[in-house]
Amino acid sequence: MKRIEDFARAKRLLDRKSPLQSLDIGIEHQQVVADIIGRVQKEGDKALFHYAKELDGAQLDSLEVSKQEISAAYDAADEKLVSALELAAKRIREFHLACLPKTGIISIARCLKRQVRPLNKIGVYIPGGTACYPSTVLMTVIPAKVAGVKQIIMASPPRPDGAIPAATLVAASIAQVNRIFKIGGAQAIAALAFGTESVPKVDKICGPGNNFVVLAKMMVYGEVAIDGLQGPSEIVIVADGTADASLCAAELLAQTEHDPMAKAILITTSPELADKIDGEISLRLDKMERSFIAAEAIKSGMIVLVDDIDQAVELVNLYAPEHLSLMVADASSLIPKIYSAGCIFTGDNSSVVLGDYVAGPSHVLPTGGSARFSSPLGVEDFLKVTNIISLDDSTARDLSQAAITLAEAEGFSAHARAVSLRAKRSNRNG
Repeated sequence: MKRIEDFARAKRLLDRKSPLQSLDIGIEHQQVVADIIGRVQKEGDKALFHYAKELDGAQLDSLEVSKQEISAAYDAADEKLVSALELAAKRIREFHLACLPKTGIISIARCLKRQVRPLNKIGVYIPGGTACYPSTVLMTVIPAKVAGVKQIIMASPPRPDGAIPAATLVAASIAQVNRIFKIGGAQAIAALAFGTESVPKVDKICGPGNNFVVLAKMMVYGEVAIDGLQGPSEIVIVADGTADASLCAAELLAQTEHDPMAKAILITTSPELADKIDGEISLRLDKMERSFIAAEAIKSGMIVLVDDIDQAVELVNLYAPEHLSLMVADASSLIPKIYSAGCIFTGDNSSVVLGDYVAGPSHVLPTGGSARFSSPLGVEDFLKVTNIISLDDSTARDLSQAAITLAEAEGFSAHARAVSLRAKRSNRNG
């Protein structure tokens, strides 16, 4: 990990100009994704079978997962895993039920209402590849279910044997996904956005993925809504001299095993702690099962030494991390000062890993600095609002002249006439 002791330099390094900086996206990637989307639009299921064979190495007979496959997944899954998924699902559901705003038709003020209702159909993308992510199924699907979404369509890449990992299917069953498709990558995003003979078109696509998935989500935005452009995992730890070096090192390494592009940053007021954590990382790194991934990520990691906690907070708000762990005395006093972070973890007991799996809030969080303007995935992401204006005679009369004046100022005479005609009719009837 690079050690930065100059505050001005740290600010330059941590000032991310764009959330897309964290993604390694080139022109060639864009062309590949555009070609895939175009082919799926043109050929539908035929293109999906083609890409399953070409990109995933899977010769599929059917794109959709059957009930028999889900039943077999329960038989194959370890009982302890199923119990853990059920516990996580319970906590995620309870958290999001508590967050659910009032829905239906809500009176706001005189003559004004709003109708809050769930989206009808959403698509959820669950990555595969080097690992399976049943936790992401729960963290993405359950908030949508709590919000009242009627149909949830899931896509996840098949293995070469044509199957989706048992843990992923069990999680989908627990979360009550309606339909599951064996589709990966940009082609899955295209299928969900535009629909095919088998895959229904959805209203919104959620879930993380590799750069091809992120690019595809960017390209179909407008045809459908998206939850965001999630990039590699990130953790920032702010620690003072009271922090436990072994806990800090463990948290940093945990996030680096996700992806070679994962970001791990320590900001501390204690040079002694920095030395201990650096040593702990060196000792543990080679012993990790996914050390080949973590070692690559650690190369771009940083240890930043600051004069005081206020400087640490300034850097946090500048960087806007996905995960922020506050390993400092009186961590709660810092929270009001932090306005850019996806999720904040305070104290020795609040491991980021517990947030990844079972704490309750969704682990689908803004990355790449987008925590400056984005929020974690939640029930609100699956609700839409329609405003309702039902003016009575007196309110309409009170407002008409102001509307006419504004319309004329903007050069819209037809706008002004539309209001004046109604005002005249109202006056006659009154």
